[in-house]
Amino acid sequence: MDLDTLFLDAEERMTKAVASLDRDFGKLRTGRATTALVDGIKADYYGTPTPISQMASVTVPDSRTITIQPWDKNGFSAVEKAILKSDLGLTPINDGKIIRIVIPALTEDRRKELVKVARKYAEEAKVAVRNVRRDANDSLKKMEKEKLLSEDERKKSEEDVQKLTDKSIAAIDKTTAAKEKEILEI
Repeated sequence: MDLDTLFLDAEERMTKAVASLDRDFGKLRTGRATTALVDGIKADYYGTPTPISQMASVTVPDSRTITIQPWDKNGFSAVEKAILKSDLGLTPINDGKIIRIVIPALTEDRRKELVKVARKYAEEAKVAVRNVRRDANDSLKKMEKEKLLSEDERKKSEEDVQKLTDKSIAAIDKTTAAKEKEILEI
């Protein structure tokens, strides 16, 4: 493995950690409706766990409502059960033609709880980035032992890896601050 490959791999893995955080934040409920809330929910559809988005049309008509319109009439009860079983804490309203989920306003305690969850997700992403840094630095030390790098090249490369790490952690902090602001917004 050469240095360019090592840096590209480290950068790609750090970017994936930040992208994973964005996905986690999308599933975190704020008082605003978003289709991402139901993305991870799978309904038992003819004996197969199927994502709701693959068996129904999911839309957000306004900031507090999600509407789900299953393409097959048999999917209504499956979607309803899946939403009730999920950890969203939301109750679907089924009128026979469409399923509505009304997002209630968040209480102050629930907002503080969600901020803690957001911080936990952020910390997990930072740990992932630090693990990538550790792996890259271990590879650099191994390359130095195998006489593929001089000590000065290794130190310079470690500084470059640290810059990548700092950039990724800054992106995580920025995303987390924005999510916290969104959660605490009334």
